[in-house]
Amino acid sequence: MKILLKKEETFSDQFEELAEKIQEGTNLLLEILDRYEHAGEKIPKLKDIEREADVITHRVYNKLHKTFITPLDREDIYALANKLDSILDLVEEAGAKMSLYKIKGPIPEIRELAQILSKAVFLIRKIIYDMRHHSKNFKVIMDACVEINTLENEGDQILRKSMVQLFEREDDVIELVKWKEILELVEEATDICEDISNVIEGILLKHG
Repeated sequence: MKILLKKEETFSDQFEELAEKIQEGTNLLLEILDRYEHAGEKIPKLKDIEREADVITHRVYNKLHKTFITPLDREDIYALANKLDSILDLVEEAGAKMSLYKIKGPIPEIRELAQILSKAVFLIRKIIYDMRHHSKNFKVIMDACVEINTLENEGDQILRKSMVQLFEREDDVIELVKWKEILELVEEATDICEDISNVIEGILLKHG
């Protein structure tokens, strides 16, 4: 199998930078949830990270527009950059909603979902790196894609369980609606991780 993202190709740099930013944002979300008393000062940092990721994403789009021959199919490069950026958009929005809705403290279910997301993002970062440096190890990359799909299924199950538990214990309808929206944002980010793994599986099959 040929190297998918050669070192001389500048798209590799941007994809790795994006993956690092996503992991940075996801780690910060976990930190916010674990030390919620400092959320007020940390949530704005999520926006800073999200803006930095936007800059990297637009750099990919600009290079894609200017490059005549690309290392991968154009639609795959665009989809990969767009979906990577979307994860951080959702993470930032979840944090912003916690601030906007004046959430007093995290519920256990949001921590569970955030941990699932963190694991999926870790695997995405590893896959992006492996596509550039170790792409001959086809099975390792494919196994990581399968693991991401498994994590997405776990995220679905946690969201469904969370909805049941919220309706059982929450008497305040407004609080219920707030948490439903925040939980769905984090779970949607996990869905996009699965979308990314599907894009990467398609790339591997095309170039294997």
